[in-house]
Amino acid sequence: MVAVKKDKINGDCLGTGRRKSAVARVRVRPGTGKVVINGKPLEVFFPTVQHQQDVLQTLAHVGHSDSVDVLARVSGGGLTGQSGAVRMALARALCSHNEENFQPLRDDGFLTRDSRMKERKKPGLHGARRGTQFSKR
Repeated sequence: MVAVKKDKINGDCLGTGRRKSAVARVRVRPGTGKVVINGKPLEVFFPTVQHQQDVLQTLAHVGHSDSVDVLARVSGGGLTGQSGAVRMALARALCSHNEENFQPLRDDGFLTRDSRMKERKKPGLHGARRGTQFSKR
């Protein structure tokens, strides 16, 4: 169960999500389906359709595509990490918005943190796994 986080001043539902090195904080309030990320519309911030679908898929899954407004702040990482972080933060905020959203989002993996991270570079190697080129002579 996700802890219910609500803004004490205006009652917005809050959620935090992480993916790779990106961190997103999302605020959900009743509205018309407007999605704003870092002060820009979704289509401007995420120009590729795949990243837009990552975010909108969460809203469509619980049937809130046009009944809530989403305000997000995201930092760190690249576009894929940021869209994944917003997706998770939005899912957590929707659980705070309505308890009935928890089980469907949980069953389809929206509330599961993707633990894959970049592997560190090891000493004596060129990268995480690549070694020096072998020379016979």
